[in-house]
Amino acid sequence: MSGDVRLERARVLYEQAVFGGDSSALAEADRELDAVEADLATAGTGRDIGAVEAGLALARGRVVHARFLEHRVEDPRELELFERAADLYRRLGDVRGEGEALFWVGCFHQVVRDDDDAAGPAFRRSHELAARAGDRLTMSYALRHLGIAEHRAGRLEAARDRLEESVRLRRELGFHPGVAANLVGLAYIAAAEDRRDDALRLLDEAAALAEESGALGIARHVEQARTAL
Repeated sequence: MSGDVRLERARVLYEQAVFGGDSSALAEADRELDAVEADLATAGTGRDIGAVEAGLALARGRVVHARFLEHRVEDPRELELFERAADLYRRLGDVRGEGEALFWVGCFHQVVRDDDDAAGPAFRRSHELAARAGDRLTMSYALRHLGIAEHRAGRLEAARDRLEESVRLRRELGFHPGVAANLVGLAYIAAAEDRRDDALRLLDEAAALAEESGALGIARHVEQARTAL
């Protein structure tokens, strides 16, 4: 069963849509995931099948979330998919997968429902599990969104600490679009702290990284930040 390859392809297409600004990639992601689901229908049972089911739920949820970012209309399937993925990974004893899925549960509450209180426990547990599994990428995502929550609560120093640690992890991984996204967040924090020169410097670096990595979606956020600041 080639589900893993297609799930990875769907993840790349998700990033192409969110970071690259190419929403047409989501339709292709749906086709990849439909093919995985079709194979699952006749695959029987077993640990490998359970892992593919968990990965499929997680991937479907990401695509639904990307469409929310584009249209700002909540789809009730999103939370169900992420919670199913977390539950399946938990049953399999897959700490890394559970940590990633819990990040997305938190992301749903924070981004879709605008509820940082509901998101916080999921983000903290996600970070804990990701650290245990050595999953620096998921750690960086959890830290980023914990930082966003701190910023929205007016705790600027804590927000800066979380985002700077996320940036450090993302630089280590060579995840340049993610670094650029965090630098935009740090620019807003710098502006709130009356450090305008630092804010502009951060946006300049974010713009350069976004351009180098073809992250057109992030480049738009950089320009929006320049206008706002």
